[in-house]
Amino acid sequence: MGSLGMRVGLGFDVHRLVPGRPLRLGGVEIPHPLGLLGHSDGDVLLHAIADAVLGACGLGDLGSVFPDTEPAWEGADSRQLLARAVQLAREAGWRLAQVDAVVIAERPRLAGYAPAMAGAIRQAAECPDLPVSVKPRSAEGLGPVGAGEAIAALATVLVVSVS
Repeated sequence: MGSLGMRVGLGFDVHRLVPGRPLRLGGVEIPHPLGLLGHSDGDVLLHAIADAVLGACGLGDLGSVFPDTEPAWEGADSRQLLARAVQLAREAGWRLAQVDAVVIAERPRLAGYAPAMAGAIRQAAECPDLPVSVKPRSAEGLGPVGAGEAIAALATVLVVSVS
């Protein structure tokens, strides 16, 4: 445990956009002709947050806790992954205190969905008063994300000791 009883975690995820899948970001289904390719539902925002929670608590990373070789996670709703990561954090003596996240997409425009994403994150984490910031950004036409071929997310979380 840190000397101050708090830790910070950083998470990142990126997935390719493909036809034939729904687009889910931050636990919200968003109308779009393309969805994120992944073993689960591909929700890069929830994956980045869960990865940050696990890292902050010293519990590994998303790929080690939810391997893509595990049939149980195939097609899984990423809200379940986040809920499990938060549960593992609690079992290790930590509680989620803050989430600050950036989701980077050229299309669709996501600003109008940020409040719903923040609410879905609070609900999945079972933390109704959790400070959650979801900041949609574009990649200004740069790289695969800027070309509309992928969506990426970064998340920072603060966890505090419950003991």
